[in-house]
Amino acid sequence: MHIMLVGAPFSSQHFLLETYAVLWLWRHPTASFPFSESWLDDHPEFSQEYFLRKATRTMINSWLVERVVKLSVSDFRVTDDDAKREGGSPMLERGRHTPIRKVSSDQINSRHLPLKPMVLKDELGTPSFYTPADNASPVTPRRGSSVQKVQEQKIRTRRLSHYHMKPNIAPDLPDGPVPKSESSVIDERDMIMELVKDIAMDLDITSVSHRILQNVSILLDADRCSLFLIREKEGKNFLVSRLFDVNKDSSLEDSLVKNEIRIELGQGIAGQVALSGKKLNIPDAYKDSRFNQEVDRKTGYHTSSLLCMPIRDSRKRIVGVAQVINKVSLDGVTHQPFTARDEKIFASYLGFCGIAIHNAQLYEKSLLENRRNEVLLELTKVLFEEQSSLNQVMETILLHTTSLLNCERASVMLVGDQDDNVFTQTFEHVSSFYQGKHPSVNTRKVPFNVELTSYVKQTGKTVKISKGSSEKRFNFSEDSELGLITKSLICTPIRDASRHVIGVIQLINKNLGDASSFTTSDEQLIEAFSIFCGLGISQARRYEEKKRLLAKQSVVLEVLSYHAVCAPEESSEIDRRLVPSSKKFDLFNFGFDDERLNTDETLVASIRMFKDLNLFERFNINTEIFSRWVCSVRKNYRQVKYHNWRHAFNVCQSMFCMIVSGGIAQYLNDYERLALLVSCLCHDLDHRGTNNAFQAKTEHPLASLYSTSTLEKHHFDQCLMLLQSEGCQIFGHLDAEEYENVIKLVEHAIISTDLAIYFKKRSQFLELVNMGNAEWDVNPEHRKLLRGMIMTATDISAITKPWKIQSKVARLVAEEFFDQGDIEKKELHLEPAEMMDRNKSDKLPSMQIGFINAICLPLYEGLAKVSDGLKPLLNGCLENRQQWEKERDEPDFQEDKL
Repeated sequence: MHIMLVGAPFSSQHFLLETYAVLWLWRHPTASFPFSESWLDDHPEFSQEYFLRKATRTMINSWLVERVVKLSVSDFRVTDDDAKREGGSPMLERGRHTPIRKVSSDQINSRHLPLKPMVLKDELGTPSFYTPADNASPVTPRRGSSVQKVQEQKIRTRRLSHYHMKPNIAPDLPDGPVPKSESSVIDERDMIMELVKDIAMDLDITSVSHRILQNVSILLDADRCSLFLIREKEGKNFLVSRLFDVNKDSSLEDSLVKNEIRIELGQGIAGQVALSGKKLNIPDAYKDSRFNQEVDRKTGYHTSSLLCMPIRDSRKRIVGVAQVINKVSLDGVTHQPFTARDEKIFASYLGFCGIAIHNAQLYEKSLLENRRNEVLLELTKVLFEEQSSLNQVMETILLHTTSLLNCERASVMLVGDQDDNVFTQTFEHVSSFYQGKHPSVNTRKVPFNVELTSYVKQTGKTVKISKGSSEKRFNFSEDSELGLITKSLICTPIRDASRHVIGVIQLINKNLGDASSFTTSDEQLIEAFSIFCGLGISQARRYEEKKRLLAKQSVVLEVLSYHAVCAPEESSEIDRRLVPSSKKFDLFNFGFDDERLNTDETLVASIRMFKDLNLFERFNINTEIFSRWVCSVRKNYRQVKYHNWRHAFNVCQSMFCMIVSGGIAQYLNDYERLALLVSCLCHDLDHRGTNNAFQAKTEHPLASLYSTSTLEKHHFDQCLMLLQSEGCQIFGHLDAEEYENVIKLVEHAIISTDLAIYFKKRSQFLELVNMGNAEWDVNPEHRKLLRGMIMTATDISAITKPWKIQSKVARLVAEEFFDQGDIEKKELHLEPAEMMDRNKSDKLPSMQIGFINAICLPLYEGLAKVSDGLKPLLNGCLENRQQWEKERDEPDFQEDKL
């Protein structure tokens, strides 16, 4: 197989050579290795380029190990010329070693041979070296970890340096082969990268700090290392450390100090580095005035050399300081100064460490924030589940506070509604653990530490005391009375939703009486905690206030009910009276005039209408109870000009006449007849002489209580109140299902008197009537629609009365409207609608004609098609329109003619 490569580019040649070599080896799997090697020797450029692209780190390390082992045995350095003469190649061969030049016995005896190194292998089979000359004792790092690999690499490098040899480095770096002088730098770079991998995934700040110190000890051959992190407290930075004098063999547990070491910025060597941000390399620590010799005197350790550098995060901010002490020499005994090369290695590694520490701190903060959120969510759930009593809420708050923040006792002092400077309520809880150790512990239900808590209440600032015995601002004179020693304390204000301070929460003695104080994290948690406490307390107060208001309302309703229901003596007089016939009262006439009857006679006539429809017998209504109910209904109408008891009675008479004389009875059952008559008598209960729009304009409580059909819903509620009042329960003999059904019918009927509802339903009603599709007998929706229409028809039935009655009623309605308009002008400073403007009373005929055309005629025309017996309503409406047209056309029309 021959391939011509003449004129092909260099890269193309290599590609074709590679393709050729691969194809040839695939076609000749039994070919001998010498033939392959000779082919590679004939193409050195291809061999080198192929090696650079394909060689792995394991292959390179294996090649280096074999070269070093053979050179160590012969103690002979192979020069480049020797390699060329031997035909050596950096290419690793399968099943063969790179040829090594033989050495004579004279040459061997003429040199001093060191101890033969032992070849060690890790779990991955990577060889390393150990000889007694390297160190006093072998290191036992985390097995299989990056640190173990680095220690092996470190020992290997030191071993080579001890024999004055340089390892051959594979030419896999950019820009060609690496000079021999740079080989150690590359080796250190690899070690640093391995150590960076070791700390990259550790997100525990203490653990990652310990790993960093161990790795620094390995990199710099330092005997001891320490690491300080920058913390902030009350706006002031300082250094803290819990890891001191760590070496490569130290465990995390052994390295931790019991109490944090704190160093002010600028104090000592570490403080100076943290403040200035510059490294300090001190060859002789005792000759530097900044070095604190007290630590050495206490520990018996002697510090010789010292190197201290700042640790920065990705934003170049100083997050800590790392310090290494006493560089160990090759003999493992003497100490040497740290070199400029050590400084470079240290700085390179700390660049990665800053990022690792910053990530660990962020992770720690996220865990803390997550815990805080869980606590607050749990508290919120508990608080808003227990709202029935302020005492229960406070007990829950204090129990959770002492448990979560691990303190002896917690107390909450609340201010009163009358005087914000006085605490009126105090709640306290002592932890069960502390109470178990001190059975005689006292609790108080009166404020204590008043000086401190009053300060917090007035200023709205949190007070944190770390050491009570040294506190000068506030005294704790009540400690002896409570059997308490205040060691640490935190007090924070409690605010409501409006950010008003409603009390304070005070926590005493962190960690169940130990000397430790509350931390910044505790302070942040209790401040967030206090916000939810404020919401819980406010909610509990509102709930208790609501209970008081409901109780007060119950009393008021009881009083109103007593006065709203007529006295038994009054109703018994009506009940004893003889009830004349409907004919005598002229109740069958659509032109009925109520002026012929006095008030008591209207009550008796109401009883007659229920009797004639046989409702007393059908529903077993007691006549005495009914008399008291109807008298109470009359009593609950206000003395307004039109929407009063007389109007309600006339509406009821119109309904009775439509049922009996108008032929509507055929479409109504007994329940509907009962509900409609009751609704007519009650449909305007407690009417104020103003309309729904007026309630909205004046922002009356009724408008807030009912969003739509405001007055109609109020009328129904008043109706329901009377029906449920003692002595007025005319539905008392109905079972639960019948009662519910009748109440629903009454509600629908009363709400239907709202003209806004009428306009929504009218088109549907007229469509059924005009199309002849109505099923009044069987379809429940059609029947409901019909009931709504006849309720409106009875409510405005005065427009169908004879002219004498109609003109009088129109004047009463206009006067009531004009009264509302006067209020709107005087009190609301609004321009009233035309029909309510007294200055436009001359337009009353035109307004009446418009009312008839827009509202009345379409309705009565439709009802006349439902039943012929209702045509008198339509005829009366048309006759009155003609009269209003005449009045409109007379230029000298005056209101007093009405």
